[in-house]
Amino acid sequence: MYMDSFFWGGGFEIMFTLVFVLIIGIFVVTAVKGLSQWNKNNHCPRLLVTASVVSKRTNVSRHSHPNAGDATGAHGFHSTTSTSYYATFQVESGDRMELSVTGTEYGLLAEGDRGKLTFQGTRYLGFERLGNVEPV
Repeated sequence: MYMDSFFWGGGFEIMFTLVFVLIIGIFVVTAVKGLSQWNKNNHCPRLLVTASVVSKRTNVSRHSHPNAGDATGAHGFHSTTSTSYYATFQVESGDRMELSVTGTEYGLLAEGDRGKLTFQGTRYLGFERLGNVEPV
């Protein structure tokens, strides 16, 4: 009797609406944050500073997807992975910043490299390595 009153007495509709609004709200907040950061970066000046690469890291994410569009997984799953690449640069003042870089740039950078870093806000634009300044 109690379950009937939950489903047909308005409880289910209220819960469904709340969950739906919550999910839509999460999407909206995520989109607004992303657009806000993109806009902030676009309004920041492009800076060229002397910096050195102090560390590098990767973040590997694994995702499982059901085969044949079957959400239950009755036909099995397949996995995909994605890798994000990051480099931490230290500028002459001692400040450090971690920037997202492409896989190609990540492969070209080595810890200890010194050069000219170009960035705009939190957006990595490039790194030009300086020649060896220490005598061999």
